[in-house]
Amino acid sequence: MSDFCTDAILLRKIEYGDHDYIITFLTRSRGKICVIAKNAKKSVKRFSGALDLFSVNHIQCTFPKKNKDALIILAQTDLENGFGNIRYDVFKTTYACYWVELIYLWLEEGKEQTELYDLLFFVLDMLNQSEIRMEVLSLLFQIRFMGISGFNPNLEACGTCSTPVDDIHQKNIYFDFKEGRILCHNCLKKKSGPESGSGSGSGSGYGMGVSKGTLKQLVWINTADLHRADRIKSSLFAIKEGEILLESFIPFHIGREFKSLKFLRQLRRER
Repeated sequence: MSDFCTDAILLRKIEYGDHDYIITFLTRSRGKICVIAKNAKKSVKRFSGALDLFSVNHIQCTFPKKNKDALIILAQTDLENGFGNIRYDVFKTTYACYWVELIYLWLEEGKEQTELYDLLFFVLDMLNQSEIRMEVLSLLFQIRFMGISGFNPNLEACGTCSTPVDDIHQKNIYFDFKEGRILCHNCLKKKSGPESGSGSGSGSGYGMGVSKGTLKQLVWINTADLHRADRIKSSLFAIKEGEILLESFIPFHIGREFKSLKFLRQLRRER
């Protein structure tokens, strides 16, 4: 294998021994990769300011010569964007940490994910510039992440009878976490059985009611031109309900809890 260069966003950095770091990047051309930055704690010239979480770098890497199973070696980094404005705001920092933690825990190594790289770069850049509300950016990232990762929920029509959201009479529509779809009142009652009464639960036991307005807003965020995202106008209610839905569904579907999301919820409670 030949050495390579690529643009990369830093997802994770852990200490290794006295002088090294093991670093995980999301790269534009190679997906997620794990590398070792030898003597990074001492090498100011090669790595100074470039190894912060979610910073964007142009990296140069070499493959180990002797042990082919050893980690790829990070030879040099050129910092392209450190997103310094994010780091001065604890909420912005926590949102960014949640996004990179989500990618780190879900994505397999060595699988090219150009669309995901571009999405992460976009939301970090908008967050850094304060062009779009951080809460809206998080909704945008999460719902588009789900589409890229292959478990995009059905929010436009009942998952059983295909009745469009606009034609469902109830104001609140049940979203089934297990199946990743919405259910109209009639289909929910059939799924749950006669003992459910009002149809407030589903057979899966995991889900929540979501307003039609929130569902339609999430669909628009998911399908609109990414570079027109600054035109997104959402009510505070839709943002809050959308946060609850996506931040509940994603951990449920992936089967993992996120430390950054737990901290984000704590910050919201304190605010």
